Amino acid sequence: MPNTAKKQNIKKKKSPNGITFGMFSVIVMSMAIILILTTIKIYLSNQIYHESKVVNKMNQEVSVLGAEQMMLQQSVEALKFKNRVTDTIFTIQEDDSI
Repeated sequence: MPNTAKKQNIKKKKSPNGITFGMFSVIVMSMAIILILTTIKIYLSNQIYHESKVVNKMNQEVSVLGAEQMMLQQSVEALKFKNRVTDTIFTIQEDDSI
């Protein structure tokens, strides 16, 4: 019986206490995966933010150009009207001089 008690003590001494290398490697791998995924998320968020800034700037330019187009169309219409009125006055003056 003393042999069995020694074997049990030996087995108890061989049982791991604390963190084993396998547990440590799993923890390190888990932390590495979390770090990689977090880095990817941050990168994508930054890219989306910068692209949205570009899109907003383009939308602003489109609205400004639309307003400018309206002003130019009104100016063209005014010039056309002025041209028609001037041509009419010019032709009336020519008829009067004949």
